[in-house]
Amino acid sequence: MIRVVHYINQFYAGIGGEEKADIKPEIREGFIGPGMGLNGLLKAKGAEIVATVICGDSYFNENMTEAKAEIIEMIKKYNPDLFIAGPAFNAGRYGVACGAIATEVEEKLNIPVISGMYIENPGADMYKKQLYIVSTKNSAVGMRDALPKIASLALKLANKEEIGSPETEGYIERGIRKNFFAAERGSKRAVDMLVKKIKGDAFTTEFKMPVFDRVEPNPPVADITKAKIAIVTSGGTVPKGNPDHIESSSASKFGKYDIEGVMDLTSETYETAHGGYDPTYANADNDRVIPVDVLRQFEKEGKIGSLHRYFYSTVGNGTAVASSKKFGEEIARQLIADGVQAVILTST
Repeated sequence: MIRVVHYINQFYAGIGGEEKADIKPEIREGFIGPGMGLNGLLKAKGAEIVATVICGDSYFNENMTEAKAEIIEMIKKYNPDLFIAGPAFNAGRYGVACGAIATEVEEKLNIPVISGMYIENPGADMYKKQLYIVSTKNSAVGMRDALPKIASLALKLANKEEIGSPETEGYIERGIRKNFFAAERGSKRAVDMLVKKIKGDAFTTEFKMPVFDRVEPNPPVADITKAKIAIVTSGGTVPKGNPDHIESSSASKFGKYDIEGVMDLTSETYETAHGGYDPTYANADNDRVIPVDVLRQFEKEGKIGSLHRYFYSTVGNGTAVASSKKFGEEIARQLIADGVQAVILTST
């Protein structure tokens, strides 16, 4: 029997949501939550989940070195042949945790590892070259579809069977090229693809190019001295105490904060929630992240019309592209409704 250890977060363990995201690692005998369905698929093929590791998403991402060390020691006691993390779908911090601990297990325990994530999960982008990550839908609605794919590929890895292409096995492309002998020479294949493209027929390229969003720039502000200007940042500036509990990594939300009458961001009133850079200088003076003091001076001197009374803030560190798009669309909608003509977007 192939011995499997499974990793899940506090939510899938049934412990709680965001309010329990700070729980420390623990390990329990057998399977829990999605492990029930996964274990059924594995057991039919000679494998079983012998233990489940649980860790809060916030705790893992904020204490990664300690968490990995704790979890490795827990797993060792079960002498597993295979490690499965997730699936995390599009949950950013969960995905990063799955990728990080799976990579650590593979390196330290020298056993096969696998996870499952949505293509836009930051964990997928960070760890797809180190491990096999089965491509899933963006939410747990895709659990029924994801588990059989994970179980099938996991068993192939455990049994040291040959792994096929991403299209065949269902995992996210890892950027690895393999040479093979094609039935037809390259020139004919290229012409065949060109003919299909000209006819409008479907074809599959042999060399996929990266796809980037193209955003048409807006026309310049006609008169900046009369414009209402807003500040938006991914640098994590928030009122002291982080009232909206914006995560230090893989943010799931943004904050909207009133700066009516505020002339300067002091260390007593503002801080950064960002976990991806040294916060020392930002916390000493958050005007270094969002230039409220300078814009107030420009406002006084008539160089700009006015500074919008709200600024918007989130954390860009590890945040999923899909989440960023959602934040941007909602912030833009609110700014347009408030009559803002220009935005200063700052990062770290």
